[in-house]
Amino acid sequence: MTLDNTGARRIALRVVVWQAAAAIVIAALFLAFATYRAGLSALLGGGIGVAASLAMFIAAFRRSATTDAKRIVGAFYRGEAAKLLLTVVLFVVVLSLVKVEVLPFFGGYVGTLLVYWLALVRN
Repeated sequence: MTLDNTGARRIALRVVVWQAAAAIVIAALFLAFATYRAGLSALLGGGIGVAASLAMFIAAFRRSATTDAKRIVGAFYRGEAAKLLLTVVLFVVVLSLVKVEVLPFFGGYVGTLLVYWLALVRN
């Protein structure tokens, strides 16, 4: 059985772009209404969410647009594993190297998660 995943590719990439936009807006709001460190913290948190989704996109869609259904499922499992691993690594790196403000940091990350989940519900 073969499936055409061109539409899914386009949707997934659009989600990553919307997540990046959300991360920038959230960071700008913290920068405008709080402090520079709050804005940077929100950007770093949002950046982790965007990077993880981009890793998922690359792992899941690196093959041709039309492929075997079993390969698509396998690619999505690999993509989710890459996303989870990258998320953990980036959280450890950022939290150990940068003095972040906790609320903006997790606010930026959660904001990108909300975009991801809203896109899944919508599509």
